[in-house]
Amino acid sequence: MSVSGKPSRLIKPTLDTEFYIDYDWWERESSEDLRTYMLSHVLPEQRDYLSQMEEDALIDYIDDETGEVFQLDALRLAIKQAVEDPDFINPQTSLVDSVFRVFLANNNTPLTPRQLAEKTGKDAGTILKTLGGIRVYKGIRPFGN
Repeated sequence: MSVSGKPSRLIKPTLDTEFYIDYDWWERESSEDLRTYMLSHVLPEQRDYLSQMEEDALIDYIDDETGEVFQLDALRLAIKQAVEDPDFINPQTSLVDSVFRVFLANNNTPLTPRQLAEKTGKDAGTILKTLGGIRVYKGIRPFGN
């Protein structure tokens, strides 16, 4: 890890390097809008509804496992529902979108290309070549140790 606490790009990633979505990257370096990109991952029937809603509208959500009630914005709730769809990650989904969806589903817990391969059905070596290069795709970057 670099002195700043940010992941270092100087160390060449391996199949055991953990990756995650760096949401700060979206603010700093992306010309795309994160909300718009995230809308592409929700169920089609929710997309129009959500695109009309205010971004900061909150909805009470009850965790099925813990019974805990907490507030989510409508987009995060829609993503939670989309994750439950068995077709959320499928062979037709691009590699980068598949990996992004895995991180949406696991609350952005860092994973290695090997673990990502298990969850996406994509080749671990291809995941590493794609995400471990100089270019950052959709904020997916190596996570520093």
